[in-house]
Amino acid sequence: MKDTENFNSEDLASIATFFKVFGDPTRLKILYGLEKGEMNVQAISSVAGVSQSAVSQHLKYLRIARLVSFRKDGKNVYYSLNDEHISRILSLGAEHYLETLV
Repeated sequence: MKDTENFNSEDLASIATFFKVFGDPTRLKILYGLEKGEMNVQAISSVAGVSQSAVSQHLKYLRIARLVSFRKDGKNVYYSLNDEHISRILSLGAEHYLETLV
């Protein structure tokens, strides 16, 4: 891992872009839903409370950001969190938010 004291402007811009992905409530609903396990677009749509078309657009953005991965099973596509780091980031964000309410 790179020493954080040595991040250059490009590194910081990339990290800022990474955190921007978490700035959309629908994307957060999708990510929190995927913490429970692998889901297809229809299930994600139900959890997030938005259309399948909207979910697909958000999933595209989340795939580009490497926050989610997918696997195909015939015609079905299943999405999951890319790795444990994403779950930890979500957990820390929620924990921090709840602590600010006290």
